[in-house]
Amino acid sequence: MPNTLTSPVYVVQDNIDTDQIIPAQYLTLVPTIAEEYEKLGSYAQIGLPDSLYPVRFVPEGETKTPFKIVIAGRNYGCGSSREHAPIALGAAGVEAVIAESFARIFFRNCVATGELYPYDAKERLCEKVKTGDIATLDFDADTLTVGGTTYSLKPLGAARPVIDAGGVFNYARKSGMIASKG
Repeated sequence: MPNTLTSPVYVVQDNIDTDQIIPAQYLTLVPTIAEEYEKLGSYAQIGLPDSLYPVRFVPEGETKTPFKIVIAGRNYGCGSSREHAPIALGAAGVEAVIAESFARIFFRNCVATGELYPYDAKERLCEKVKTGDIATLDFDADTLTVGGTTYSLKPLGAARPVIDAGGVFNYARKSGMIASKG
């Protein structure tokens, strides 16, 4: 259960869909197989248009992104219901996405998989922050601090302990709702 996370941010705009997060041709990768999980991460956000996002999210030839925090506009994760989208981001090393709003199924998949923390911003951060800016996310205060300015985020509430546990099945096991793997 992290308390703070400091990282450069990667900024995207509105309506980033799941095909931009992880294009369909990579959905044959199986996240439960370690090498394939890692490979899935190397393709995270590869569907973003180069003309709008000249900085590659995952550097060429790498499997991890230097950006542990993604800042987005409205409707992040729209499109299909593929749970590969938050898994690919998590596999790439993303720990949190802070968006003006999320597609509901993407938000739910973040919580269910436990891959990353989907924070709702209270203002349009994608217009105030630039890719590469260093930010500190405070999970206990629900704030993001960038360049001396602190922005308040909507608390994760009941979703946080589920994500902290590593997803809905781990949470259910830890809280005794379902039997532990024996």
